[in-house]
Amino acid sequence: MGLNIENYGVLNIGGVEIWITETIVNTWIIMILLTILALFVRFKLNSFKKVPRGFQNIIEIVVEMFENFAGGMLGVNLSYISPWFFMIFVFLLTSALLSVFGLRAPTADWATTFAFALATFVLMIGMGFKHRKGDYLKTFFEPHFIFFPLNLIGELAKPVSLSFRLFGNMLSGTIILTLYYSLTPLFVQFGIPSLLHAFFDVVFGALQTYIFVIISLMYVKGAAE
Repeated sequence: MGLNIENYGVLNIGGVEIWITETIVNTWIIMILLTILALFVRFKLNSFKKVPRGFQNIIEIVVEMFENFAGGMLGVNLSYISPWFFMIFVFLLTSALLSVFGLRAPTADWATTFAFALATFVLMIGMGFKHRKGDYLKTFFEPHFIFFPLNLIGELAKPVSLSFRLFGNMLSGTIILTLYYSLTPLFVQFGIPSLLHAFFDVVFGALQTYIFVIISLMYVKGAAE
């Protein structure tokens, strides 16, 4: 594991260079795994029973827990967008968990975290205008129209701060583990690193996933209500 993001190749499409980086490849891997899991669950839906057992029980517990969590944050009027945040939650958590197996988390690259934060920002603006229309626009000029530049900067800062929070915390774990592997002899690189991975990748990764999602939910709810 290193700090530098490896570049596997460059595609030239219409004179535009597209870099195939380690982040992109790892993102594709995670997307493929989650797509396979989703197709498997969809296939198993045909055999689901009224009284859940085994695999069905696990799926229903996960979905219901997130629906209750997101529904409680968003409220009844906004609960229909909770599947989007469930996708973000699953992707970010999977990224953190697969780091245990040596797959560099895409969230340790600011390009990934900013893309998710930007999507949340667009959704926030869209929900604000959809549910509050002109009243949402007025918030940019409160308490007086001279505060418009400050209010605008405050809104534009949300995706930046949200993306840097997740990126910084995930990268910090990568830095600490890289330093450990670089500065310690080979005989202590077995056993102890598993504890570090368990903390930074599993515990810390799950915590940062939760924080990213809950702040995103608060932003959208604040704009729409």
